[in-house]
Amino acid sequence: MNELPKCPSCDSGLTYQDGAQFICPECGHEWAAGEATVDNDAPVVHKDAVGNVLADGDSVTITKDLKVKGASSALKAGTKVRNIRLVEGDHNIDCKIDGFGPMKLKSEFVRKAHG
Repeated sequence: MNELPKCPSCDSGLTYQDGAQFICPECGHEWAAGEATVDNDAPVVHKDAVGNVLADGDSVTITKDLKVKGASSALKAGTKVRNIRLVEGDHNIDCKIDGFGPMKLKSEFVRKAHG
């Protein structure tokens, strides 16, 4: 069986072939067979700790206790954060957390809340 290439934009292994094109269902990137260039205009895909694609306005749950500089207590695992905003940079989630205020989080420490 032929192995399909990973998406050059988001590195997803869920690609499928449609005629002469490969398509990534996670980020929507399309490329021709043999074309391995990354489209710099393609949107950056942010994934949570288990690989779910995140979008602006999603709700997430913190997966581990996180120490917060300047705060007397840590953010506890299981804390739900609503209405996130994705940004570029090391800490790629902007949000407000009840009791803590505005925060920046790394997507690798959250899990998308379903439902």
